[in-house]
Amino acid sequence: MFGPFRASNVNFGGLLWKIPWKLSATRKANARHRLKKVDAVIEAVRASGVQCAALVKALELPKEHEMPARDKYTVFTPHARGYRKGIHKVPKWTRITQRTNPRGF
Repeated sequence: MFGPFRASNVNFGGLLWKIPWKLSATRKANARHRLKKVDAVIEAVRASGVQCAALVKALELPKEHEMPARDKYTVFTPHARGYRKGIHKVPKWTRITQRTNPRGF
C-alpha cells in the first residue's frame, strides 16, 4: 500500500519516545553535578544576607552529599510498583527538585 499512512518499520517500531529503563553513569553524574550547583546557589544566597520564605524552605532541604542514592535518582510516586520511579521518567526532571519524600517512603 502506498501513501502517507503506509506500513513501515518506523511506523510499527513501538514508542516514539524511547526512555531507557535506567540512568547511565554519565546521566547520574550530570544529575549529581546539577544538585551541587543548586546547593552552591542556595549557599550564595544565604551568605548574601537576603531573607525570604523560599530561602528558608530551600535551607531545610538536604544537600547533595547528605542524600541517599535512592533519593538522588528516583522520585516518590503513588502509582508505581514500590512507590518509586526513575527520575528521568519525570517530565522536566532537570528543572524540578524532589529532595524529600513523604513520611515512611
